Amino acid sequence: MIAETVCSAAAVAGLGIAVVTAYRKRFLAAARIAAYALVPLGLVMTGVVEWAADTAFSPTAWAGFAVLGGAWALFATTRTVERRRGGTRKERRAAARSARAEAVAPAASAPSLGQASRPASRPAAAPRPTGGADDFSDIEAILKKHNI
Repeated sequence: MIAETVCSAAAVAGLGIAVVTAYRKRFLAAARIAAYALVPLGLVMTGVVEWAADTAFSPTAWAGFAVLGGAWALFATTRTVERRRGGTRKERRAAARSARAEAVAPAASAPSLGQASRPASRPAAAPRPTGGADDFSDIEAILKKHNI
């Protein structure tokens, strides 16, 4: 009952501040203050404040929070151990699939390509000229494109 009264009083005080701010012709700030002032009133009207007050003084609720904390700690511990072992679940599954695939069909059964079908080496790229005029040809093209 006291929490509802305090929230309602805070809402009324906030709305009063919003009126004073609007009187000073700062309407955007006044609207923002009014929005913040209406939040506690809305929480009281929806029953959230009563629920929070009941939860704060309930031993069952605190036991529930303790169970949730234990579950979170267990989850965090298992994630830490999993990371230390190396890899995630997806990586371990992919490794297991590749191990099974190699056991069923070894790489030696793949058709081999002869040496003649492969190119001996890549052709060398043409050397770029390092003359003074050619250095700025790209820049000139960009400037011409933008009519500069």
